[in-house]
Parts: sequence; structure tokens; C-alpha cells
Amino acid sequence: MRVVSRLRRRARARRSDRGAVALFVAICAAYVVLVIALVIDAGGRLRVAERTDAYAQEAARVGGQQLDQAAVLRGAGFRVEEKYVRDAADAYLGLYGLKAGDIEFSGDGKVVTVTVQADYRPVLLGALGERKVTGKGSATLVHGVEKAETD
Repeated sequence: MRVVSRLRRRARARRSDRGAVALFVAICAAYVVLVIALVIDAGGRLRVAERTDAYAQEAARVGGQQLDQAAVLRGAGFRVEEKYVRDAADAYLGLYGLKAGDIEFSGDGKVVTVTVQADYRPVLLGALGERKVTGKGSATLVHGVEKAETD
């Protein structure tokens, strides 16, 4: 009798461990999937931020080429025409479905800074990581025939 009861106790003890490894694997797999989702979506957000910065930089460059021709002809120096800068930056960004958020000009009218905002929608995390990404770029007007002059 004692032998049979010992065998039953051992059998019960063995059964209590059943499924423990499967539960551990399921929990670890869920964490691995979450980490992969975070890595993919964080990388995507960085990629959108990099592109937004590049678009802002190019919009500032395009805007910086819009000279105030009347001031140049009067001999008043090289300056950008603010209205044309806004139009040129919006036209460039419109190619990519973006719009210039803020355009700043230096006091001497030679530096243009463009700020662009873009939406980022995560691939795996859904609405948890949905945010606006801001890019900023600036361009300085230089001129010259043989070498660049900033004055």
C-alpha cells in the first residue's frame, strides 16, 4: 500500500509542473514581439524625422534662391523676397504632401529657416505611438561670381 501511495504522490508532483514551460515561453514570446514592435516603430519614426529635416532643408534652400530683384537692381544688396520664399517653399513641400509650418527670416534677409511638420503613424503599435514629427532646416544666401561672398 505504501508503495502505491508514494507512486501516486510522485505522479501528482510531476503533473503540477506540466505547462509551466509553455506558459514561460508564451510570456517571453509576448515580450519579444513587443520589443520588435518598439524597434520597428522607433526606427520608422527616426526615418520620418530624418526625411522631414531633409525636406525642410531643401525648402529653405529653394526659398533662399528667391531674391528681391528690385533691391538688387537698386543696389541695395542681396536679400530674399519673403512672399516669394513662402510660395517657393510651399510649392516644393507640396510635391511631398507637406506644408511649411513656420518660415523665419534673419534681420538682414539673408538667412531663411523653414519648419515642417509631418505625421507619423506606427506600423505595429497603432495609435499608441502616433505623433507629429518636426523638421527644421535653414539656408543662408550667398552670392558671387568667382567665389562665394556673404556680404
